[in-house]
Amino acid sequence: MSELLNRRLALLGERANLSLLEQCLHGIERECLRVTGEGRLAQTPHPESLGSALTNEQITTDYSESLLEFITPALADPADTLSSLDKIHRFAYSKLGNEYLWSPSMPCPLPAEEDIPIAYYGTSNIGQLKYVYRKGLALRYGKTMQCIAGIHYNFSLPEKLWPLLKEAEGFVGTDRDYQSAAYIALIRNFRRYSWLLMYLFGSSPALDAGFLRGRSHQLEQFDAETLYLPYATSLRMSDLGYQSNAQAGLTPCYNDLNSYTDSLRKAVATPYPPYVEIGTHQDGEWVQLNTNILQIENEYYSNIRPKRVTYTGERPIQALVARGIQYVEVRLLDINPFMPMGIDLQEARFLDAFLLYCALNESPLLTATTCGNATSNFLSVVKEGRRPGLQLQRDGQPVDMKEWALELLEKIAPLAALLDQSHGGDAHSTALDAQLAKIKDSSLTPSAQVLAAMTEHKESFARFSLRQSQAHAEFFRSEPLVAEEQARFEELARSSLAQQTELEQNEVGDFDVFVGSYQASILAISN
Repeated sequence: MSELLNRRLALLGERANLSLLEQCLHGIERECLRVTGEGRLAQTPHPESLGSALTNEQITTDYSESLLEFITPALADPADTLSSLDKIHRFAYSKLGNEYLWSPSMPCPLPAEEDIPIAYYGTSNIGQLKYVYRKGLALRYGKTMQCIAGIHYNFSLPEKLWPLLKEAEGFVGTDRDYQSAAYIALIRNFRRYSWLLMYLFGSSPALDAGFLRGRSHQLEQFDAETLYLPYATSLRMSDLGYQSNAQAGLTPCYNDLNSYTDSLRKAVATPYPPYVEIGTHQDGEWVQLNTNILQIENEYYSNIRPKRVTYTGERPIQALVARGIQYVEVRLLDINPFMPMGIDLQEARFLDAFLLYCALNESPLLTATTCGNATSNFLSVVKEGRRPGLQLQRDGQPVDMKEWALELLEKIAPLAALLDQSHGGDAHSTALDAQLAKIKDSSLTPSAQVLAAMTEHKESFARFSLRQSQAHAEFFRSEPLVAEEQARFEELARSSLAQQTELEQNEVGDFDVFVGSYQASILAISN
């Protein structure tokens, strides 16, 4: 174990500091498609009874009108975060009629590209901006890609922890600078080790054959309707998912916050010839917000993002530049189709130990080579993580994946123990043991279990997924929310609709001018 990690563990293990680790915050965003009873994409508008997708803070839509997104508050105990997510699911199911929430990450059999509805947010300027942005995404990446769903895990360490470490390490600079540098260091380590999460939690080894729309691929035929790779863990995170030639040259450097925000600022301001050729308007209608590499910074697709809560009207990048990094958003998690919410407490407890390890361990700067290795290791594991004898690259040398995975778990164990010491009990160490079992026996991984279930029931990916969706619907519907909770969600939905109406009635200024000033806001940021 590194000397730095030992020192930090000792400091956080002191009685005066131990309670700090109970103050980490956890938030979850879960995306899921609404589907019909036959397991087809729901073509219905976002149910009004769920409130306004523009202003309801807990239930919104992501890309498609059919792609729901459930958002929990950030809470200190992930058990409470999951309880909050559970309640959102139960409320949604009270309003979904005969529709279901699709259980896995990869989509149901989809209609023709032009029949996938884009999320609509009303007539206010900000609502229209969100809509045009999605029209731009459809133009750039196709609508099919935008129907993939995932789980985002938001995690922060307590604000009081940073000055403590900063002082112990004699860092020269402000508390804010130290905190941002520490989160960027966490992100670098996450890039190094995130392949491990794909092996442990990847749950998308198969997909509906129609998803590829006839594109060429290297997948194998599972049955007439299903494509798969025998050792894949997460086809969602492979190069079958998002592919963008425009973003190919965009590799934000995670060596400090400034270089990261600079590279995104440049991308939002740099024209990309194929997009320039299309233009921003067709037949007098907006089709994309601009013709640059990125329309807005959120278009940059990455496995983990540094984040800061934004003020009204503020852009994510402005918030980061102005006030530094506040938390990280882990974006690579597949939805586990065996779990009603797609994630459970054991997974969350392990993620906390893993992220704490990434935050407190040594994190050398990434070179072009180490950055390249991180990317190729990740792609190897998503496509063939369960292949016996799989080799990854570490420090320019081949290393057996399982051997490295076992070493990593051994290094994460003291972090799990420290979290248990802080919280009481042994939940984090137990979660770690469950991952250890998966490394020793790949048939315990969710990706292997998906293929095993499809084989056992002789069913296609779509049939398996619908069966799971129906089982989860039954789970949530069999025990509705207590009246008080139901009323709270009803009120949230009503007030969000009123809020949207008010926004639309009081809108001042022209949409074109609004887009212009929105674009200008990012160019005005000075470091």
